[in-house]
Amino acid sequence: MSPMGIRLSPLGLGLFCLLGVGVIYHLYAGVISNHIAAFRQRRTVDLRDLLAVSVEAALLGGTEVKKVRDENSLNEKSKGKTKEGANELLTTGDLQSHRKMFNLISNTFPEVTVNSEEHDNTLDKAAAWSRKIPADILEKVEGGRDVLAESVTVWIDPLDATQEYTENLVKFVTTMVCVAVDGKPVIGVIHVPFTGFTAWAFVGQGSNMRARSSYSVSTPKAIVSRSHSGKVKSFVQDAFGNSTTIIEAGGAGYKVLSLLEMPSSETIPMDQADVYIHITFIKKWDICAGAALLSALGGHMTTLKGEDIDYSGTALNKGGLVASVGVDHKALVKKLPEWDPEKH
Repeated sequence: MSPMGIRLSPLGLGLFCLLGVGVIYHLYAGVISNHIAAFRQRRTVDLRDLLAVSVEAALLGGTEVKKVRDENSLNEKSKGKTKEGANELLTTGDLQSHRKMFNLISNTFPEVTVNSEEHDNTLDKAAAWSRKIPADILEKVEGGRDVLAESVTVWIDPLDATQEYTENLVKFVTTMVCVAVDGKPVIGVIHVPFTGFTAWAFVGQGSNMRARSSYSVSTPKAIVSRSHSGKVKSFVQDAFGNSTTIIEAGGAGYKVLSLLEMPSSETIPMDQADVYIHITFIKKWDICAGAALLSALGGHMTTLKGEDIDYSGTALNKGGLVASVGVDHKALVKKLPEWDPEKH
């Protein structure tokens, strides 16, 4: 017996509950269905468009880099030191290039994660893609290559080889953009501002670059860093012998291009190497574009242990790297001595 002598009917109580559920469903069904629709219609990006924007961004950044160098208005300062004690420099060229590249890509693809070597609070909401797709990309790459935006990570290096830039060794300087999908480098762009040449590649689709006809593996020409070399020379000689030619150069982008066949029209002579080796820490914006270029041409860029590098997550690659094309990469890795970059 309920209070006041009122007896609750089980049938009536059940009907009341059903009515309540119906009201709640009516009120929230639209919200729930909208959430489900949004989940099913997650944003995608066309990788051919992203390649075209990457090329445009690298060109815009390169224009700023060249302008600042030509005007000799670098205003360089140190951002700190590397693990090996070398200065990490920042110039006006780095910042101006970053602003152009970062804002163009971010404005065009706001749902995509963009990581840059530089950090700056200057936003340019007016920066917009021209919607132009270069003719050679249209010729070699099909449209409609859509992927989920959340799977994409873009790495940009607004000015690779800043140390050499300040020394006016401009042949080493590049601007770079890389697009990784689920951590794998898929699109790579390396622009050379002081000649105007731009190398690009889309893994599985095409490239405007190609490997050279032959490479030496027994006594290869190894290209290494001139400013962050650590103990790389003795490392290379232990691997390939004392007669191995060691080329010291600036910029990871330049080093990757040295492995490839450059157009005869290039006005600045470029070194030719058979293998690129780096035995200390290096950031992913330095190497991702080169990794995509090599991968598109059947080459490889791995850690010194031969492991694939994940181009998502944190920026630091702690495993060193070995890069090659046109050779047996696994056999190359086996020649390398044991080395742990974290202990050196």
